[in-house]
Formats: sequence, structure tokens, C-alpha cells
Amino acid sequence: MIFKENSLTVQDYQCLRESVGWLRMQQEQAAAALGRGLCTLAVLEGDTPVGMGRLIGDGLYDTIVDVVVRPEYQGQGIGRAIIGRLLAFAEKEMPPGGRVSVSLIAEKGKEPFYEKLGFRKIPHEHCGSGMRKVLHRA
Repeated sequence: MIFKENSLTVQDYQCLRESVGWLRMQQEQAAAALGRGLCTLAVLEGDTPVGMGRLIGDGLYDTIVDVVVRPEYQGQGIGRAIIGRLLAFAEKEMPPGGRVSVSLIAEKGKEPFYEKLGFRKIPHEHCGSGMRKVLHRA
């Protein structure tokens, strides 16, 4: 497997999303999002995209999004490696004595995977429930 930073193409992004049953994003919007993130990670086997992840944020509060491993490649440590590399990127960008809060929204049923990697379910003693709102434009 080859891990490539900041080289995720829109085509591979769309293909990987579809491989796990996620919606296809609008092409122009996806391209813009890929260009604005802190770090994108593409995982390739030869020329075949098998996984991806993105880190977005401002260095104080970062969010891991779009973590996908093709179903036929799951269970091989690829997802763990993606998360580890994105967290390492966030840590590397911190100044000495700094701190960054990294969050994510797990797909339903995937929470135990992220808990094994050190993430905590919300709410807990310091945080209320995570919330989201999806906007649509005709």
C-alpha cells in the first residue's frame, strides 16, 4: 500500500465514497473542498484507490472527515493507519506547548473502531452532544 498526502483526486474521492454507499458530492464543490483541507490522504494499491481520509480545521479545532476504506480492504489496518497519519499531521502542525482538539463523526456502528484509537464518545463530562445541520441549495 502507498499512502500519499495531498494528492487525492476528485475522481478517487467520489469513487471511494460510492464504494461504501455514501452520496456522490457535486463535482465543483468536492474539488474546492479537497483544495481547502489541511491534509488529504489517499491510499493506493498500485493505481487503485483503496482508502482515504481528510483533516480539516484551523489548528485549534480540527475534524477528521471522509475516512473510507473499500469494503474488500477493511480489517487490514488501513483505517487505523489513515487515522494515525492524520493525527500525526495535526500534532506536527502544533507549536510547542500547543493543543489541538480533533473531532470526527463516526458512521453508525463504527464507534468502537474510533474508541480503540483514543476517541471518546460525546457527550461526556466535558462536552455535550455533537450536532449537525445539512444545508441544501436548489
